[in-house]
Amino acid sequence: MTESRSFALRKTPPLTRSNLWISRLSFLALHVLYCATATHAATTTVWATPHDSYSSSIGVLGCKVDTDRIAYWPGSVDCNNLCVSLSYGDRTVKLLRVDQSQGAHDISYDAWNYLVTGHGANDRPAVGGPIEMQAEELDASECKDLIHTEGHKLPLSAANSMNFLASCLDHKDGSWVGANHILYNILDSICTWGYDEPCELNWPSENQAQCKHALGTPNPLKDDPVYDIKYPSGNKVIAGSGEVVKNGGTPWGDVGGTGQENAAAGGQIVSSSATLLIVWIMTLMSCGALCWV
Repeated sequence: MTESRSFALRKTPPLTRSNLWISRLSFLALHVLYCATATHAATTTVWATPHDSYSSSIGVLGCKVDTDRIAYWPGSVDCNNLCVSLSYGDRTVKLLRVDQSQGAHDISYDAWNYLVTGHGANDRPAVGGPIEMQAEELDASECKDLIHTEGHKLPLSAANSMNFLASCLDHKDGSWVGANHILYNILDSICTWGYDEPCELNWPSENQAQCKHALGTPNPLKDDPVYDIKYPSGNKVIAGSGEVVKNGGTPWGDVGGTGQENAAAGGQIVSSSATLLIVWIMTLMSCGALCWV
């Protein structure tokens, strides 16, 4: 005798406002999770440290860029990758890469101080070591607001940047620096010698710029000084002389410690963790809704 079996088709639950709301929320959760994953894939983790003295191995003139937003990254500076964003908690800054470090991910003291505490280094200077942050490479044009020249062209020393500039001008596929630079008759990156005047370069027929005054003349230059914010005092000083022009404000404290000074920085971590928890819960809801449907 053959045993009879009956099979019932699974009925799909009726679509209600509640079900529709859950489905939409589930889709949103998956979208948020996807975006978070995609963003994470485009970023790298670095341990950022404060750097308090402007310099540029490629001859970028500090008197014509924002020296409070500079990155001193490992690896040589090339003709295109000159801009990076750095994030900590809910704060992000853009940084101009103009020099090479010995291995550390150094950034301007003011940028480091702001990312960690929310205050400028001259206002509330903090002390501390490497802090874990998220970095992302950007197109060089994203840092144009950090360059204070007409047309946001990268200001280079006509006397000491020619090797770097020549490599950019000879780029097979062109380069950002090759198309976006301006030469000045200034000898050093902290703008203490030379003449603050633009020069013309007839490349490739000539490999030396033509300036109003003789190129490379060590004329004392005091009209447009470069300023540093010194660690850990927060004093704003003239880079060429060390003369203090503005004392540091109220100290913030040791951001590497566990004192009350770290409450704001710690709050960013809590906030970030809470966001991840919400995404996780919404994802679980999404799985439940999909299985149910």
